[in-house]
Amino acid sequence: MKPALLPITMAVAAALTVAAVSSRAQAPGVYALHEVPEGATLHKVTADPTEYKGRKALEVEFTEAANKERPGVGGDMPTFVLIPTNFKNGTMELDLLGRLNGKGLPDARAFVGLAYRVDDEARFEAVYLRPLNGRKKNPPSPRDKRAIQYFAYPDWKFGRLRREYPDGRYESGADIADDEWITLKLDIDDTRVRVWTNGKEELALTDTKAAPEAGAIGLWVGRGTEAYFANLRITPR
Repeated sequence: MKPALLPITMAVAAALTVAAVSSRAQAPGVYALHEVPEGATLHKVTADPTEYKGRKALEVEFTEAANKERPGVGGDMPTFVLIPTNFKNGTMELDLLGRLNGKGLPDARAFVGLAYRVDDEARFEAVYLRPLNGRKKNPPSPRDKRAIQYFAYPDWKFGRLRREYPDGRYESGADIADDEWITLKLDIDDTRVRVWTNGKEELALTDTKAAPEAGAIGLWVGRGTEAYFANLRITPR
């Protein structure tokens, strides 16, 4: 190879390598969740392939050891099946179902949702559902406006958000109920997130509470919940 061509060749090779890595990072991800995804890790939860109400899914609950722990102050802890991705912005959509398992506190509401931009257990954001607060259950006020919750771990859990924003802007009602399949969709763009349940937009935030740094995705479950997850679709942008 001529010496003059060497820098050009190396530059082209480097550009192709960067493009390939970027392409892999931005490629859409589809997870049937008929089994634990390859490379996933469990954080204080169990995960078992099953079939429930006509769908093959992943059943996720707290471990027995986690059930015996003192509940985290303010709830909203890193309790999830962690799927290795490099997600920062884009859309996520999946089918999920939450029902009580009799192991929670009196205020358990069948908590189930999605965590994103997860850095192991150090930081993440999440949107989860409280199906027992869904409008289909006719809950008393203000529970009827608390079926969807955004939070950012570790600093902005639901308790602090309620205290500092009494207008309830980080929560919303939804036409959902426990023990039924719900399609949850999130559209995430830096400090903005929009939330749909069963095709209906219910919550739109423009000032979320964490720096938009890429990370993993978590199938998130709260204490006292028997959760099911199926058909996860991730489309980065």
